[in-house]
Amino acid sequence: MSAARARRDAIPTPRTTPGPAGPDPADGVPVASVRTELLLLAVAIAGVSLSAPLIAATAAPALAIAFWRNAMAVGALTPVALLRRRHRAELRGIGRRTALLAVAAGALLAVHFGVWLPSLQMTSVASSTALVTTTPIWTTLLLRLRGHRPPALVWAGTALAFLGVLTLTGVDMSLSPRALAGDALALAGGIAAAGYVLLGAEVRRTVGTVAYTYVCYTTTTVLLLAACLCGGVSLGGYSGETWLKLAVLTVAAQLLGHSLINRVVKGLGPSVTSTAILLETPGAALIAALWLGQEPPAVAYPALAVIMAGLALVIMGGRRKDAVAPESGV
Repeated sequence: MSAARARRDAIPTPRTTPGPAGPDPADGVPVASVRTELLLLAVAIAGVSLSAPLIAATAAPALAIAFWRNAMAVGALTPVALLRRRHRAELRGIGRRTALLAVAAGALLAVHFGVWLPSLQMTSVASSTALVTTTPIWTTLLLRLRGHRPPALVWAGTALAFLGVLTLTGVDMSLSPRALAGDALALAGGIAAAGYVLLGAEVRRTVGTVAYTYVCYTTTTVLLLAACLCGGVSLGGYSGETWLKLAVLTVAAQLLGHSLINRVVKGLGPSVTSTAILLETPGAALIAALWLGQEPPAVAYPALAVIMAGLALVIMGGRRKDAVAPESGV
């Protein structure tokens, strides 16, 4: 074999799977597939946008709401995960490392719910949702720590989005220490969600949506149940209206929201997926204004516009073809 041919054969085949910045049709990802993933992501964002206003309107302890939405989701997934041969085989075939990553993702999801839901009772829906959806900021930083070098537009968009978040936080800081504490809890929820998305993206490289989601939600349910029992949180005795709201929350925010996010994170990547979660902010604020009459202060509107502008920059930066993929390991 000639030296020239040997060098040519040594050149690696270009990747056809999306990197952390999301898919690019030029990299071999079918346009139709990308459109389907984006449509599913839009449905997921619509589902989670209902989460904050519905939680705020549900007459049950925050941790109990977090527990029941996950427990009901596990109940709905159990027949699918355990009775279908393909999913049973996939569950049995999950390796030790992958299983540990799925459990860790479930633990972070439990932290996310455990700190965010109480914040909704301490601060406004708009501020809490904006802070908890700072997930892409922390995702970008974590990817950077893993060796990925996002383009300048991603950093600029992240900074701009964070400026909008600070503006919303400043609104509550001027109101009460309780609102500030709620903001801090929501921010912690956003950080936990970033880890959840990144771990989920890693697990989904080799595990299907149903198997991963079942392990993740089961872990979250067990941990939240332990938290409720340790904290003496009441898990029953609710009105029929409250149970109905819990069921709607499970279907909309958990099964359609988080489960579809678990579905699309493999194709779109953690950066695009987590950045799109910012769209939950205006969605939740609009629902809260129309349903709960919880009009945010006037300064909140330009803050939301700043967040959306930052989102646009992050998406533009993520589409740059010179973005470098991170290491695949977590």
